[in-house]
Amino acid sequence: METIDYNSFAKKCVDDLKSLQDRFQEEYDLNWYENWFYNQATGLLTFSSNEVELNFKYFEVGSFSEKLNTWMWSWDNDDTLDNVKEKTKLIKRFGQRSNFSRLTNGCFQSDEFEAWEFTAIATKVTNGIGVYRPVNHEQLQIFLVITEFVDNEVAQNIKDKYVQCDIHEYKRIAFVCQHLNHTSKIGFEEAFETSEDMELMEEEDFQAWCNECEVVRLKEGEWNDKSMEFSGIKLVCEKCYFEMKELNLGHR
Repeated sequence: METIDYNSFAKKCVDDLKSLQDRFQEEYDLNWYENWFYNQATGLLTFSSNEVELNFKYFEVGSFSEKLNTWMWSWDNDDTLDNVKEKTKLIKRFGQRSNFSRLTNGCFQSDEFEAWEFTAIATKVTNGIGVYRPVNHEQLQIFLVITEFVDNEVAQNIKDKYVQCDIHEYKRIAFVCQHLNHTSKIGFEEAFETSEDMELMEEEDFQAWCNECEVVRLKEGEWNDKSMEFSGIKLVCEKCYFEMKELNLGHR
C-alpha cells in the first residue's frame, strides 16, 4: 500500500477546498442571506432573508477552542448529537488506515490553521460540497461540512417532526393523551413498541394513551370521534414521552 505523507495530503485537501468553496459560494451566495441557523436534531443548516430560505444537510467536523488552543473532533464530543457526528468516524477510520494521529486523537493542542486543515480533510474524505463556520460562541469555533442541498419542502417536512419543548429544548414530536403526565401512574398504551432514539418510518410518530383511554377505545371498537374526544391528544417532545413511559412502566 502506498504511504501517504500527512502534510502533503493536508495541503492538497486545503487547496481543493478553496476551489470547491469558490464554486459553492458562486452557486449559492451564502453572503446574501441575513440569518443562519443550524440544528443538531434535524441535521439542517438554514440560511434565510425575509421569506427566502436555503437549506442544507451538514455534519459537525469538530471545534477549536480559542481559549485553550485545542481541537476536538466531534466524534469525541459528548455534547454533539450522533446524527451530526456519525460521518466523522469515516475520518477517524481513514486516519487509522493512514497512521495519521491528528485524525485519530480526540482532543489535543492545535491552532486555527490546523482546524481548517481538518475541515478540508473531512470534506475530501466525505465528498462534502462546501463548508461553513458559524459565528464564534464563547471563543469556540465550530466547523461544519455541508453534504447536500435540501429542497425547502423536504426541509420543512423534517422540521415539522420536531418541537421546541420548554423542558428539553428541541426534540422530535410525540403524541400522548391529555391524562398522561410526569407525576401520576395511570398506565401507558402505545401504538407500537418504542425505544428512545429509535429510528421512525416517515409516516410513524410516537403515540401513547392511558388505561382509561384504552377502556374507551376498546368499548368503541376503534379510534373514533368519541374516543378521540375523551383522549384529548396533545403534543409533547420525545423526551417527555419516554419520561412518562418510564414513570408508568418502570423501563425504557
